[in-house]
Amino acid sequence: MSDSAIHAIAGAAGGVVAMTATYPLIFLSTRAAVETKNEQKSTYQAILDIIKREGVLGLYSGLNSSLLGIAVTNGVYYYFYERSREILLRSKTGSKALSTLESMLSGLIAGSATTLISNPIWVVQTSQAVRTLGSGSNQPAIIKKLGFFETVQNILAKDGLGAFWRGIGPALILVMNPIIQYTAFEQLKNLLIARRTNKLRAAGAAQAVAAVVVLSDLDFFLLGAISKLAATSLTYPYIVVKSRLQAGSANSLKYKSAFDGLLTILKEEGVEGLYKGIGSKVVQSVLTAAILFAGQRRIFEVTKKVRAA
Repeated sequence: MSDSAIHAIAGAAGGVVAMTATYPLIFLSTRAAVETKNEQKSTYQAILDIIKREGVLGLYSGLNSSLLGIAVTNGVYYYFYERSREILLRSKTGSKALSTLESMLSGLIAGSATTLISNPIWVVQTSQAVRTLGSGSNQPAIIKKLGFFETVQNILAKDGLGAFWRGIGPALILVMNPIIQYTAFEQLKNLLIARRTNKLRAAGAAQAVAAVVVLSDLDFFLLGAISKLAATSLTYPYIVVKSRLQAGSANSLKYKSAFDGLLTILKEEGVEGLYKGIGSKVVQSVLTAAILFAGQRRIFEVTKKVRAA
């Protein structure tokens, strides 16, 4: 098994762990992004309202499709990213670190492939998450929740096969999110390794020239958190447009394009409309990325040791 395949398996497993730990925050941010009413609710109040109407399990609506989605997304992304990275590194002489442009190219290839393959799963997840959104805040939800395959059948019956690629425009634009994330991660990692290597040499360690600086799980956790914070903060307005298109909401049907969606939201809901749900999304994204980077690295190393044994 190649390192790229192991990276893909480790990325999928790490993503499932991270998604399970943070899913209620994903659910809340998706609901907030799709909602067009100008209600000002804290995350805490939103949680209480959902529990009151749908019970605690309401916070996990769409979890099954999300776990499938994150496993496919991360598996495909890591595979294509690592394969692209290996090819670029083999073509280089001397330096064994990717430049910023090379990191972005690897991210573009991996992100585009991942988006095209996984978009149908995220359409199903978004549809499940917002299915009971129209019920009144003071009334228990009476709309029947659908499982993954029931939701697939429902989308096919109502909107046809093409509906599974709703929101593909902003989703492809959002390829910039992991490009920013992984580029920031790669460059911050290189900077950290360089600084620690220089400290070793400055300290006069005899083996410093040949020493290889190894980053800890905490290093990967923090680097993952910082890089995802930058990526999500910069691209969030397109996340709002993508969520509305994938949900198939009535308001989103009038968006002629992703950019027109941004202008329409800005005109009808103001700047706040472009950042609905960003609080819970940033917290969730940062925690997920931090757990993913640390977990993926650990799973990758354990898998390699098991294979070598």
